[in-house]
Amino acid sequence: MRHRNKGRKIYKTKEKNYYGKSPIGKIFSAGLTVLLIGGIVFIGYSVAEPLLDLSKRKGDKTDKPANISDELLQPTEAATSADGGDSAGTAPADTGKKKSDGTVSAFTLRANDLQNVTALNTALERITKDEAYDYVQVPLKVSGGNIYYASGVYDTYLAGAVQSSITLDEIVTAVKAAGYKPAAYISTFCDHVLPDTFPDTGYKKITDGELWLDNEYDSGGLPWTTPYSSAVQNYLSAIVEETAKAGFERIVCTDFVFPHFSETDLEILDTQLSRTDRYMALTSAANMLYETAASAGSRMMVEVSAVDILAGCADVLQPMLLSANTIVVNIDAESIALGVYDGETLYEFSGSPSEMADKMLGFIDEKLEGLNVVIRLSGASTPTEDLVKAKDVIAGHGYKSYVIG
Repeated sequence: MRHRNKGRKIYKTKEKNYYGKSPIGKIFSAGLTVLLIGGIVFIGYSVAEPLLDLSKRKGDKTDKPANISDELLQPTEAATSADGGDSAGTAPADTGKKKSDGTVSAFTLRANDLQNVTALNTALERITKDEAYDYVQVPLKVSGGNIYYASGVYDTYLAGAVQSSITLDEIVTAVKAAGYKPAAYISTFCDHVLPDTFPDTGYKKITDGELWLDNEYDSGGLPWTTPYSSAVQNYLSAIVEETAKAGFERIVCTDFVFPHFSETDLEILDTQLSRTDRYMALTSAANMLYETAASAGSRMMVEVSAVDILAGCADVLQPMLLSANTIVVNIDAESIALGVYDGETLYEFSGSPSEMADKMLGFIDEKLEGLNVVIRLSGASTPTEDLVKAKDVIAGHGYKSYVIG
C-alpha cells in the first residue's frame, strides 16, 4: 500500500530589522559576502573536478585477453553492484526514436551452412535475388552455446563449443563476394555448453552449491550461464570483439534472458534472482557488448523474442537503459503456434506465418511504440517463401526493416 506523504509543515516568521548599520559596517559586511561566495566557488570546483574525471574514466575501454580460462575457473562474481546498480555503466537510449530503422533487409543463414566454405557458398547461391537483401546474417554462436566458426578465443575449445573450422575471414570474404554485407548473429546467456565445463559460470544452488539445471538430470536438464558472472561477460566480449574486428558490420546479440525459474527454483537460488530489478544484469551485459562492438568498428543490436514481449518476460527490453537504440523483434512462427501464456491469458495463434505475424504485432505494437524496430520473421522448418510473404503484413504495421530466416 502506498502511504500518502503529507510532508512537514513549515512555519514562517516575518523578519524585522531591529538595528541599522553604519557605512563602515556595510563595507565590512559586503567584504564578508565576497569572501563567502569565493569560498563556495572554490569548494564546488574542488568537488566537481574529481567527479568529472571519474565520469571520463568510467567509459574507458580495457583490453580483454582472448584466453580467459583462468577467470572461468574462478567462482562467479557479481556483474552488478549489491544494490542492483549497473557496474558496467549504462547510456540512455535516444529519445528521438522512430518506429522503423530505415529500410534495411537481411537474410539469415543456418548453422549447417557454416560447415565449410563450399557449404557457405552453396547457401549464398540459394538466396533469391528478387528480394535484394542488404545483409546476410550468419549464426556464429547459437542458442545452446555451440559456435560455428574457428574462434580465436581459446576457451571456446576448452568448453568444446566450436563445431566448424571455417574462419571469420572466409565467411566475410564469401558474403561480400556474393554481393551482401556481413552481419553476425550471437547468442548470449542461453548457453548450456560453457557451464558444463566451467560450473562456476552457471547458476548455483544456495543449499548445496551444486550447479542448477533447468530440469531433472535424468530428464535431460541443462545448466545455463548467468549474467552475474564477469567471466561469462568476458567470454562473450571476446567473441564479439573478434567478430567485429573481422569485418562484420552489424552484430545481432540475442538470448539476453533468464531461464524460466519456478517458485521452487527461486527458493534454492540466490535472492538476487527474485528481485524486481534483476533486469539490470542483462542491460549491463548488453551495454558492455555494445561498447565492445562499437570500439571495434561494428554496430550491435539487441534481439528480443516476440513471445517474451507478449508474455511479459522480456527483461532486457528497457529502452531508457540500453545503449543499443535498435531492437530486433523475432516472430518465430513455430514458437507462437504453440500459444503464449502471460500468467493470466493464453494467446492462441493459427494460420499462415503472415496471419500469425499480423496477430502478434496487433498485441505488441503498443509495447514497441517509439523504438527503432527491425522485425525478424523466422521458423526452423517454415518455408522461406511463406516468411517472405509476411513482410507485407509487417509493413502494414509500419515496420520497414526486416530479417528473413
